[in-house]
Amino acid sequence: MGLVNEGQHLFSSMTQDYGIEPSMEHYTCMVRLFGRSGLFDEAMKLIRDMPLQPCATVWRALLGACLVHKNIDLGKVCAEKVLEMEPQDELACVLLSNLYATAGKWDNVSLIRSYMRNKQLKKEPGVSWIEKQGEVHSFTAGDSSHPDMRVINAMLEWMNRKIRKAGYVPDSNVVLHDVGEELKERLVWFHSERLALAFGLVSLPSTSPIRIIKNLRFCLDCHASFKLISMVTGRELIVRDLNRFHQFVGGICSCADYCMQQDFMNRIAY
Repeated sequence: MGLVNEGQHLFSSMTQDYGIEPSMEHYTCMVRLFGRSGLFDEAMKLIRDMPLQPCATVWRALLGACLVHKNIDLGKVCAEKVLEMEPQDELACVLLSNLYATAGKWDNVSLIRSYMRNKQLKKEPGVSWIEKQGEVHSFTAGDSSHPDMRVINAMLEWMNRKIRKAGYVPDSNVVLHDVGEELKERLVWFHSERLALAFGLVSLPSTSPIRIIKNLRFCLDCHASFKLISMVTGRELIVRDLNRFHQFVGGICSCADYCMQQDFMNRIAY
């Protein structure tokens, strides 16, 4: 929740009040807490002062924060540290590539992608699942293989019109490719969770909640659209992504949008 002071107090109390030496997981949590709040000096000081040799997880946590705050220089250092320890870590490569993409450094993006091809590293594809009458239906971004694709596409168009009238403006920044604005908007509209939601809206009873599971994190634009869709349809939408549950009711999400303001790591591979 970004409660830096509270987190620091709990971390200090481990040794001061209870005599418990923090483990690598505790240090990683603190690095992530400082990083998400933009406190990079504090995060680096903690890493330097650690009695343990920082592992790849610590640097990866700070790399994710660098993506949030577009700190390219430090992000590059973090990615290099991770790859020194784990040369086959595709997540570090993807995060660094996304960091360069947000800054419009497409030459650097190409270099990272070339490195990944040479190392035969691949991004994990985003998948969303939804259940109907005991049968699980899965969707990937841009998927057109589902037998009900015609009605799903019709529902997507309906949702698009309704939420645009309610004030929706596509956030094309979540598409980290060097393509035109119109194509970016189209790509983001066919993310896996939206396909699953469209299927749920046409297939499940209007009185029942729509429950979706996603293997990666929600993207910012999908999160914003789900809020508006819950408002215009009057449906309860529940999404379990990689990190947490999101419950959308009447245009409000249970995460209070804080995590979506912070977690730009969810721009990975939809």
